Amino acid sequence: MIRILILQPEVTAEQRLKSLFESNGFAVAVVGNPDNLADADLTDVGALVADAAAVEGPLAAGTLQDLAIPFVLLAQQPTVQAAVAALKRGASDYLAAPYEDASLLAAVTTLTREETTDPLAGSLLMIGESASMQTLFNSISKIAPTDSTVLIRGETGTGKELVARALHAASSRRRAPMIALNCATIPGNLIEAELFGHGGSVTEQNSRVNRHGLLEAANGGTLFLDEIGELPLPAQARLLKVLQQDATPASADSAATDVRLITASHRDLEKMITNEQFREDLYYRLNVVSLAVPPLRERDNDVRLLAEAILQKTLQRLSKPVRKFSTEALKAMRAYPWPGNVRELENAIERAVILSEATELTSELLAIDTNPVPTVEQSTPQPDLTMEDYFVSFVTARQDQLTETELAERLGISRKSLWERRQRLNIPRKKTRNRRPRRNVS
Repeated sequence: MIRILILQPEVTAEQRLKSLFESNGFAVAVVGNPDNLADADLTDVGALVADAAAVEGPLAAGTLQDLAIPFVLLAQQPTVQAAVAALKRGASDYLAAPYEDASLLAAVTTLTREETTDPLAGSLLMIGESASMQTLFNSISKIAPTDSTVLIRGETGTGKELVARALHAASSRRRAPMIALNCATIPGNLIEAELFGHGGSVTEQNSRVNRHGLLEAANGGTLFLDEIGELPLPAQARLLKVLQQDATPASADSAATDVRLITASHRDLEKMITNEQFREDLYYRLNVVSLAVPPLRERDNDVRLLAEAILQKTLQRLSKPVRKFSTEALKAMRAYPWPGNVRELENAIERAVILSEATELTSELLAIDTNPVPTVEQSTPQPDLTMEDYFVSFVTARQDQLTETELAERLGISRKSLWERRQRLNIPRKKTRNRRPRRNVS
């Protein structure tokens, strides 16, 4: 059995990581202090997962490289400079909080499994028997071994990053880093420096400090740009030049990079091109191969398969007694449209497990109404209904009954993302004093 070595001084975080890996079939060893790394038993250790802050010192950083095993760093207060520095000193991946369990497991599984022709091996929650998912799996298997640029389309919470990691895991670049950046989380005036770096800045000591960007840090590996539709036009132009190899990422003195680019978006990029919000020439560069990740409401019986898998992992991770779904809850999950997709399903199940006292998880604990009142989001989506239209309809229909936290949970996004989308889509926030109990809201 492959062992994972965990270096995390904070006890609660250490226990959470230990539970996560053990529930997914790994043996786990724990090193609480970086000073103990040199004496750690490395027998059958496939990877080290370490808190980035705990190994910032030069002594610990040198020890990591001396271990000669791949390591992943988890950063609570990430910066691009720290990420680049970590990758340059040998880190296989650098995940910024709040990272998803699925992303961490996918990163570690890629490092620890043997050579394989199956890009889906070990990919958490890449589960599905529906025709749409089988089509996706087949496409991933064909595309992964190539170096082609891939555009992944799909709604929020469908697992686009997992698809990107599956593509990277079965490529010839699997031993090099895969760096992921969500373009929606970086302010527009900073994202160019994040991606491309800059040639240097004059410090107080009048010396020039070169700043490397993520494109250069991913050299030899894969760069995954999520929510590419949020990339500002100036950054789009610069990315296009890099793809055309007419310019280097940072400056005329920089070395050209060898990076496979994978992008993803939930937005209608064609509509954005019409509205002059996205460059058509860049779109054709990114859309060499396109993959569509189906929403949960279109995946037939996959909801039950996913729910059972998520439940078992959640019970193990939280060290909770055995639970099962009631018949009513299974019917409710099948009927509910899941606007936040797999991420919303994960949130609902974890909440139900935490609150449950009986052996069965009910639709009330899942916050799903068995007989929901028909609303626009529960009807069959129209072909011309964009995800933005869907989001506006969902929020405006429910914001009088749900808090901002509850709205974000239902959508499977963070409160920050909810606020940013409100601003972008001009959805005013309404405040009501009397809110109906949450369980009565479908």
